[in-house]
Amino acid sequence: ESPFTNTIQMHRGIDIVGKRGQPIVASADGVVIFSGLKGGYGLTVEIDHGNGYITAYCHNKGNVVEVGDVVKRGQLIAYMGNTGRSTGTHLHYEVRYNGKYIDPEPFLLIEEF
Repeated sequence: ESPFTNTIQMHRGIDIVGKRGQPIVASADGVVIFSGLKGGYGLTVEIDHGNGYITAYCHNKGNVVEVGDVVKRGQLIAYMGNTGRSTGTHLHYEVRYNGKYIDPEPFLLIEEF
């Protein structure tokens, strides 16, 4: 149930609780295709990893990459925050494959959190 609308809504990613300003790193090599404000997602970074895979890192305090930047797995891309429609500091992480949302858990770099 959404804390904002009190309705049942599909959650298309995974939320990872952390501390404000905690580093967020890329889960795989790729090219930044979006870095900025994205509605309820707040400050967001999206990375195209090729072969149909795109990851999104949302609710950031600040982004340190720009569109067109080439990033490597484990590279700093943003800092954890509470921007957009968020009830507390966390990373909302999504993975899309050919435009469809898929389970993001296998793509996480858990040791980085």
